[in-house]
Amino acid sequence: MHRLLLFYLLLVLASCEAPEEYDLLIRNATIYDGSGAPPVQGDIAVNADTIAAVGGLGNATGRTEADAQGLAVSPGFINMLSWATESLLEDGRGLSDIKQGVTLEVMGEGWSMGPLTDSMKVEMVKEQADIKYEIKWTTLGEYLQYLEDRGVSPNVASFVGATTLRIHELGYEDRPPTAEELERMKALARQAMEEGALGIGSSLIYAPAFYAGTEELIELCRAAGEYDGLYITHLRSEGNKLLAAIDEVIRIASEAQVPAEIYHLKAAGRNNWPKMDLAIQKIDSARAAGIRLTTDMYTYVAGATGLDAAMPPWVQEGGYEAWAQRLRDSAVRARVAEEMRTDAQDWENLYYAAGSADNLLLVGFKNDSLKPYTGKSLAEVAALRGKSAEETAMDLVVEDGSRVGTVYFLMSEENVRKQIALPYMSFGSDAGALAAEGVFLQSNPHPRAYGNFARLLGKYVREEQAIPLEEAIRKLTSQPADNLKIRKRGLLKPGYYADIVVFDPATIADKATFEAPHQYAVGVRHVFVNGVQVLKDGEPTGATPGRFVKGPGWKGE
Repeated sequence: MHRLLLFYLLLVLASCEAPEEYDLLIRNATIYDGSGAPPVQGDIAVNADTIAAVGGLGNATGRTEADAQGLAVSPGFINMLSWATESLLEDGRGLSDIKQGVTLEVMGEGWSMGPLTDSMKVEMVKEQADIKYEIKWTTLGEYLQYLEDRGVSPNVASFVGATTLRIHELGYEDRPPTAEELERMKALARQAMEEGALGIGSSLIYAPAFYAGTEELIELCRAAGEYDGLYITHLRSEGNKLLAAIDEVIRIASEAQVPAEIYHLKAAGRNNWPKMDLAIQKIDSARAAGIRLTTDMYTYVAGATGLDAAMPPWVQEGGYEAWAQRLRDSAVRARVAEEMRTDAQDWENLYYAAGSADNLLLVGFKNDSLKPYTGKSLAEVAALRGKSAEETAMDLVVEDGSRVGTVYFLMSEENVRKQIALPYMSFGSDAGALAAEGVFLQSNPHPRAYGNFARLLGKYVREEQAIPLEEAIRKLTSQPADNLKIRKRGLLKPGYYADIVVFDPATIADKATFEAPHQYAVGVRHVFVNGVQVLKDGEPTGATPGRFVKGPGWKGE
């Protein structure tokens, strides 16, 4: 009898398995897995840097637990156009983006932090403004590894800049490369791809990128295409020649046989707003014909760049010093002023496209004596100085020793909403990952640095219902991850890296404005990067688990 009781007791004990224990358990979550599927209720378990289980996990426990009752849980967001290149060297936390749920910063719009020559390093140090740093790398892969080793909260990745490759071999000259120079540029592109670059990035309205011909870009993309790289581009025109510029990227993608993405799709300038429908038709037609063409955008009607985008490329040939020297010549100044007032067809004149000097905000100065102008319009500064807006712009470039950070109001709200709904649209801030403290307060960024992603989820998803939340999350996660061909990121799925954001869909919102941009977004509660919590109850933990995320050509393990 006793033996029988013992036998049954052993059976009962065997059936009562110990509950599974994980490193991290997020309970009671409304799970948006990143695929675009409707949300489901459940739990998410993480071991080390990897998602271990998703679903109803019953009696499972976690060494660390977070209750997500009433909150949305999704993969971490991917910033497709980040300028965190310098800001992460100053402050590796990347707070303005982490507080919006961004876990991957993708850099390299035309300019990248490598490969560099010794003269390029000297120039970069000379051009540093508020943020100062030593250049302890030469190649792009070395820079990204330097960030990881130094410690950053978000993951980082980059395209290799077509402009950087051109400067490396040609400097700032307005001419095509020789056959030998082009082969060296292609070899540098291949090296960058093997180190982990995502592809080739271009930014074609700026000198010296403006000088690159289509054939040059096709050849660089062919080199990157050997490693399954993507071509991503700031189009040669987003205004008067928008449709022709889209034709160019389609040609490059077709002839180089690479996928392509258009950075910050827009129709810039009131006269060009009606072109957006035609641009979308052109993109849709290319996709239907088998061209792998996608787009990204920021969620504002203003862009930000420098006063170089207000002046013709010919005056900028040779780099900043040559540009500034020409602007000291009265005959050159008269010609530049006249061209600034002209609706140019052969270069992208954002000064004219903005419609008025009142629509240009001056937001970033290098010279301390000019910083009081921060946040004022070009028209206001011109009035204070008693000069024309065109003369004032030229004077500021010379006096500041830089291109001067500038916000241009160019786009229509109707087009912004239309673009958000495109099924192939992703999102990028086109800004650094900043902090509302220290050196960052010495200039005014575009508010997209603090609000781009929260603005999408608050204003356009919750308030205006432009797209469903699950679709917005897909556009922020799995879609860009697929386009970039990065492995095991972008989905809440067992075996994927644990980049996770927990946020409140009812309160997430941007707070930054053009007048007061240094304001963090609200509504994101927790953020995990590679399984490590970098944001807890809306506040940074100080953890820096971010990694160099390699592209498809990486030759490592």
